[in-house]
Amino acid sequence: MVLVGRRKRSGEEGMQLQIGKYEIGRTLGEGNFGKVKYAKDVQTGHPFAVKILEKTRIKNLNFSDQIKREIATLKILKHPNVVRLHEVLASKTKIYMILEYVNGGELFETIASKGKLPESDGRKLFQQLIDGVSYCHDKGVYHRDLKLENVLVDAKGGIKISDFGLSALPQHLRDDGLLHTTCGSPNYVAPEILNNRGYDGATSDTWSCGVILYVILTGYLPFDDRNLAVLYQKIFKGDVQMPKWLPSGAKNLIKRILDPNPKTRITMAEIKVDEWFNQDYTPAVFYEEDDDVHIDDEVISLPEAPTDSEKVPESPTHINAFELIGMSSCLDLSGFFEKEDVSERKVRFTSTCSPRKLLERIADTASQMGFGVQKKNGKLKMLQDCKGQRKTCNLSIIAEVFEINTSLYVVELRKTSGECSVYRQLCDKVLKDLEVSRSQENLAAKLLEES
Repeated sequence: MVLVGRRKRSGEEGMQLQIGKYEIGRTLGEGNFGKVKYAKDVQTGHPFAVKILEKTRIKNLNFSDQIKREIATLKILKHPNVVRLHEVLASKTKIYMILEYVNGGELFETIASKGKLPESDGRKLFQQLIDGVSYCHDKGVYHRDLKLENVLVDAKGGIKISDFGLSALPQHLRDDGLLHTTCGSPNYVAPEILNNRGYDGATSDTWSCGVILYVILTGYLPFDDRNLAVLYQKIFKGDVQMPKWLPSGAKNLIKRILDPNPKTRITMAEIKVDEWFNQDYTPAVFYEEDDDVHIDDEVISLPEAPTDSEKVPESPTHINAFELIGMSSCLDLSGFFEKEDVSERKVRFTSTCSPRKLLERIADTASQMGFGVQKKNGKLKMLQDCKGQRKTCNLSIIAEVFEINTSLYVVELRKTSGECSVYRQLCDKVLKDLEVSRSQENLAAKLLEES
């Protein structure tokens, strides 16, 4: 276990935290579980980035498996185009991942500020991306969340692949030799992942690399729409609009990568012999050192995620991509079959609170409003007898939580019978108590942000 030093003065300007031999400085970024800060080895002065993870948050969000996976993945990856993990330290409350410091920011920021890159510059970055990703595949690692935000740029213009939190290793393959977890970012996700029938991690990563190449050379996404259903339809068709000014060699390669059929999609090996790709191509030269990554024993003591047999009955329902699309207002067709407006019968919102807490707080709110609450199979049924008013309403509402991933949930409040005004009052109070928005656009935006 690492000993966290006292805060010590840095000149006259304030205090610095020291963890082991590392002095911690400014914040570089923030994530779901903590912050990424600048760090310096006090003995050598060498810069690092330290990812500081809160153990309680990891435990509350049931994310220990993902953290362990990221550490296990980075431990075996030693390539010039992949962010390097140097060591992992821990205290009773935090985990400190000491990572290679990349000072050029995200590739996303580069494109956002400069727009599309010149062909030669874009090709060079893409060559490095393919070098890094194909190396990961050779090691049995599939990233599964490749996007501009997860590609960092160093001071020399080189790229470093980062954020392996959703990566998969050989042991995650099922008996059919495929991966089955629906994950990734909507604009970059391969169509076979959305099919929910299993997919090859290498071919899906290849698709994401094609999306990145398109953005590098054009300045915008090949598949984009605020409406998730429309976005996924575009991805399934794989119908990419190629600008006329795009070089023919790049067009041909992008078309072969963004092939919606994974069986005929170009492979990493084939990309490396493509004529456009090979112009001025110098494969990465490196030597894999034998040095091992030091990991504190305290890290291994992270709480294990419960197995399916251990999960409590209130565990949220998992939903696949198509069910998720159906939860968007754009594809909710129920309004065509009933006179009542959809918004009068069903409200959905996103939350990062645990399912148990969400249902408890909804039950409390309903009880305060005079509803009788029944809890069964992870759902809440709320009943209210409106006798005494002008008419009997016998209002019945169902609350259910769906899991998008282990840190994001969709809550649905569904009226099954009764009068609308009291139902709306309950929904408004629940939304106010939980400090969330009712907007369906908020749901889509949140899903895009968190994916």
